[in-house]
Amino acid sequence: MSDDRQRLLNVLQERSVRFGSFTLASGRTSDFYVDGRQTTLHAQGAMLVARLILERLDPTVQGVGGLSVGADPIAGAVAAVSAVQGSPVHGFIVRKQPKTHGTGNHVEGRVNLPDGSRVCVVEDTTTTGGSLLRAAERCVAEGLEVVQTLTIVDREEGAAQALASAGYTLEALFTRTQLEALR
Repeated sequence: MSDDRQRLLNVLQERSVRFGSFTLASGRTSDFYVDGRQTTLHAQGAMLVARLILERLDPTVQGVGGLSVGADPIAGAVAAVSAVQGSPVHGFIVRKQPKTHGTGNHVEGRVNLPDGSRVCVVEDTTTTGGSLLRAAERCVAEGLEVVQTLTIVDREEGAAQALASAGYTLEALFTRTQLEALR
């Protein structure tokens, strides 16, 4: 395991991964919970997430983003770290609802990503893949080409299969199985 990967694993375990009894957004209960924003909004966590995503990123990708709010800190961190590394990849945000004022944007950051731009859709924690699919569908509808989908933690509850059915391959920095093995 690379140093960055091990360091990110430590931040995730300390800040985001919980075992116990939790009610998920779907209403289901689970004995495993990941609050990814506790890692992606942590200074070191954000840097490590960005570095590891950039290592995996298809070299033709011009933008990274996803459904707001989970993808927002990831997109910002990847954009900043990529610029420092000398190979800029722009961030974008997919709104759950289009703006009702101003330009009415559904995807923010498009000025940096002309039609046909190749993008990677990201998320902090993936369960069924619904958020990644909604973001990918919106990107395609807005003229972007989704060439990669990536999550920090795959809870392994159907996301990979749902994305495969839509023609995408889910890549995960970590899986539930890997995190549970470290309990």
